[in-house]
Amino acid sequence: MGDSVEVSRDIGASPDAVWDMVSDVTRMGEWSPENDGGEWLKGATGPTAGSRFRGANHNGRRRWKTTATVTDAEPGRRFSFRVSVGPLTVADWGYTIEPIDAGCRVTEWWTDLRPGFFKPIARLATGVADRAARNRSTMQTTLENLAEAAEATAEETETGEG
Repeated sequence: MGDSVEVSRDIGASPDAVWDMVSDVTRMGEWSPENDGGEWLKGATGPTAGSRFRGANHNGRRRWKTTATVTDAEPGRRFSFRVSVGPLTVADWGYTIEPIDAGCRVTEWWTDLRPGFFKPIARLATGVADRAARNRSTMQTTLENLAEAAEATAEETETGEG
């Protein structure tokens, strides 16, 4: 198996609210510095195991798309998917959500499944030489942005402003 990266963050919002956010692939671009969001494919309208979506990504002026298949869709607990480029499986991504006293702990994780011959091609296409280091950085930013959005929504709900 290839490189793996995990990043965790505590978020002051309910596990269900955070799961709703991370499993809505159309909104991921609101939090991720690399992903621009996704669109459900072939009649899928939301996160269920086996549903597919196309993700759009960027790094500077470079842009690329991937196709993903949802592998886990357990509300309030886990959302994960396997990513492909054409016929090649390139990665597993996911979010695990655990309840804590102040909300939840979210762990975003990634496992590199790219075949060795594909890594130089991916580097040229994406402009990313060290995918594991890049993902660690973007995952930290994603979780920071997710926490800010989720906590603002939770605060609005508590004060009745939402």
